[in-house]
Amino acid sequence: MNPKAQPDSATPGPAPAPAKSHSSRLFRPKRTPLPRDDARRQGNISSLAYLTMGGRDPAMAFLNAENPALGGRPLALATASAEGYARVAAAIRAWSPGPAAG
Repeated sequence: MNPKAQPDSATPGPAPAPAKSHSSRLFRPKRTPLPRDDARRQGNISSLAYLTMGGRDPAMAFLNAENPALGGRPLALATASAEGYARVAAAIRAWSPGPAAG
């Protein structure tokens, strides 16, 4: 055994900070799940965008970006009401990736 190592290990250091893993859960705000109709509209508009716009990345870019023509974020508008869903769905259906091949 190394005699120099023994005094270092016996020297008291600063007290460890108390763990906060359990206490932080107490201060998280409670989340309420989306109402069933809102969740259905959100899933449907996401599926429509994925299928129409050519995949996840272009669909997510459209759904999460502010859209001045629609008056907000398409995903939030479509989730909030049936009217918003209809407006966003129409915009997705009118979307064109570029010149039509033909």
